[in-house]
Amino acid sequence: MQPATSEVLIVLQGSICAGFISSSANTVYLKNLNKGDSMIFPQGILHFQWNAGKGPVLAIVSFRSPGPGLHILDFALFANNLPSELVEATTFLDAQVKKLKRVLGGTG
Repeated sequence: MQPATSEVLIVLQGSICAGFISSSANTVYLKNLNKGDSMIFPQGILHFQWNAGKGPVLAIVSFRSPGPGLHILDFALFANNLPSELVEATTFLDAQVKKLKRVLGGTG
């Protein structure tokens, strides 16, 4: 997620499955993109993309701002000193929180 700008992805080769989760309705928008296809990810929206084909993928990504920022959800939740009990209470992950914090280098 880029908190400071929107992003555009253009596929030049291969196939990418890309999508985002809306902040208003928690709805997932998902699309398989092939050569020539593009997708715009709105500013501050959790989004993802992965190689959906069997071969290599080549894509261009561009941001509206020279300083887009980067917020990776896994690290934001688990690679910090936020108390595990608070993360458990807000994510409903219970026993998995301490394990994820250990794996990603978090404390608390």
